[in-house]
Amino acid sequence: MRHRLRDPVTGLLFVLPVLVLFLIFRIFPSLGAAGMSLTNWNIGGEWDIIGVDNYARLLDDVNFWLSLRVTLVYSVVYVPLTMLVALGTALLLNQVVFMRGLFRGMLFLPYVTSFVLAGIVWRWIYEYNGLINGLLAKVDLGPVAFLEESGVVLPALAVVSVWKGFGYSMLILLAGLKAIPSSYLEAATVDGANAWQRFRRITLPLLKPTIFFVLVIETISAFQTFDTVYVMTGGGPARATYTLIYGIYDHGFRSFDFGYAATWGMVLFAVVLVVSLIQRRFLDRGNT
Repeated sequence: MRHRLRDPVTGLLFVLPVLVLFLIFRIFPSLGAAGMSLTNWNIGGEWDIIGVDNYARLLDDVNFWLSLRVTLVYSVVYVPLTMLVALGTALLLNQVVFMRGLFRGMLFLPYVTSFVLAGIVWRWIYEYNGLINGLLAKVDLGPVAFLEESGVVLPALAVVSVWKGFGYSMLILLAGLKAIPSSYLEAATVDGANAWQRFRRITLPLLKPTIFFVLVIETISAFQTFDTVYVMTGGGPARATYTLIYGIYDHGFRSFDFGYAATWGMVLFAVVLVVSLIQRRFLDRGNT
């Protein structure tokens, strides 16, 4: 019995530090938020248990449904765009032989920069006298109020987030491409398959597990977007960028209604969980 327990106990000791941190900073706060959503907790630390009143209030809250719609629209724009940019750059890097590490580092550099710094730089790029409107003026177009018009502000923020975050997905997809045996592609080339046929019939099917993983990660990231909105628009114009996370911040740290903010957080948790489970179902269906 001592011999049989040696390996599990040893493994548990190795993972115990990370497990403790995970419990302290993930599990316990999540349980605390779930309990707080059932109270009217305020900034003074005073609270009373009110049951599901916060959830009933949320169902009648126009701002909540608006923020949910904004978050969904943003996700629909951000996720496919990120997938296309990350996959395209990964395919290009996979073909590069000379100075591959340099190009990989340059493309990954925006991911490790501060979101605040990126937001400030892109605010200048989107201004009336900024870089993009300057280029549009040369072809007699614009100017476009990228951050002041409700119809274009979400795509404008999505572009910033894609530029900032595609490097992580690019590296994961590049690792997936490296795992594909080169003999498959060489055999297809010998059989007369062109580049598109090799990508469609060999590369894409073998890359599906990695693509699904990146899809899940980027979808969760889209639902949790906050930094770009906070720095560049503050939820405006006319709440056109009022996302779920920004709504949690607004109720929690502006109105100090922590119980209601926790309710928003629990609903966001449920939405992300459902979306992740749906994507995981597809991922399992593909034996990935």
